[in-house]
Amino acid sequence: MAGSCFCSARRVLRAMCVPFVVALWLSSLFSCIREPELHLYNAGNVTIELPMVDLELEAYWNYEMSYGVHYDWRAEWFYGWDETDSLIFGPIGYEEPNVFNLRRYLLGNRKGVPHTRVASDLVRGKTFRGDYDFGFWDILVWNDIKTIDGVQSLNFDETTSLDSVTAYTNMTMRSARYQAPRYTRSFYEPEALFSAYETDIEINRNLDGFIYDPERNVYVKKLDMQLEPVTYIYLTQVILHNNRNRVIGVDGAADLSGLSRTVNLNTGIAGLTPITVYYNVRMKKECVKNGEKVDIVGGKMLTFGICGQNGNRINDASEVKDGSQHYLDVTLQFNNGTDSTFVFDVTDQVRQRYKGGVLTVELDMDKVPIPNRKGGSAFDAVVKDFEDGGTYEFPM
Repeated sequence: MAGSCFCSARRVLRAMCVPFVVALWLSSLFSCIREPELHLYNAGNVTIELPMVDLELEAYWNYEMSYGVHYDWRAEWFYGWDETDSLIFGPIGYEEPNVFNLRRYLLGNRKGVPHTRVASDLVRGKTFRGDYDFGFWDILVWNDIKTIDGVQSLNFDETTSLDSVTAYTNMTMRSARYQAPRYTRSFYEPEALFSAYETDIEINRNLDGFIYDPERNVYVKKLDMQLEPVTYIYLTQVILHNNRNRVIGVDGAADLSGLSRTVNLNTGIAGLTPITVYYNVRMKKECVKNGEKVDIVGGKMLTFGICGQNGNRINDASEVKDGSQHYLDVTLQFNNGTDSTFVFDVTDQVRQRYKGGVLTVELDMDKVPIPNRKGGSAFDAVVKDFEDGGTYEFPM
């Protein structure tokens, strides 16, 4: 928008929260008569349909703040989102996937038994038809990953155990201090990832639990299966007050520490090992916050979330059990050719936004000394909010 860096950010979150449909297709010999016992073989031909709905960020980030006030991320997001941001970071929300990985596990005649074999399929579009032996099945679905440049950060471990699939990313060459000595470098952020898992699905000869669809001449069984995000979006912004061209840019990189290295696609629970996640940022000048012109360093980061948690199953921040600290690192470049890395403790904000949201820190540049050498000292910036807008303390 002209004269302002705030935009309406209309991109929507594509969270899949509707039931799948399983349909057992019968032989044309049956017509509309339910007589499966006369003609069924040892397996049935089953179609899985994957319908999608749009879910906006407002609906997914459905935090309720104090006194019944609902969270409005747009009201605190001053960085905005323009065409350049979309080119660098992608859309501000999630995009609806249309290619899926499907894993089908036959349990036999008993529920809840360990997986001993798996059928793997790639689903293009929203339907899949395949043969299913009669008995009980577990089904796992996650979206296939496609990137603009063909380089994918996500990896999937399907061999350690047939009972679960684990997603993870690898380390970058960028140094990170917080998880040393185990990890001395940051990790790549994952691409947007959704998964759904349903257990003990019965495909039986008597079609118990199926309903008849006369338009398609099939019997249909609805499953309580939901595709949900297992990677969470954080929008970060460092707001510079009274900058007056002291900070002229950034090196384009930022880190957020204390987040999980992995996620279990079957349970949606993030792993217990904390890492530092690397992502990109850029600086915009003369943005507007509450009538004041400010410079803002902003970006979008995807993560598996807080260790040991499934953000989709948490109802309140008090339920977050992980004790990791979360630090946001941003390197600012000054007009004298020097730079300095600023470290912000955003632990409370991350715990309050346990499934993503806006993380904001603010600096009054009148109170920040300009470094006099390159690679200058790192400032630990503790931001304390109060009624007049905030004071900023820098323990040296």
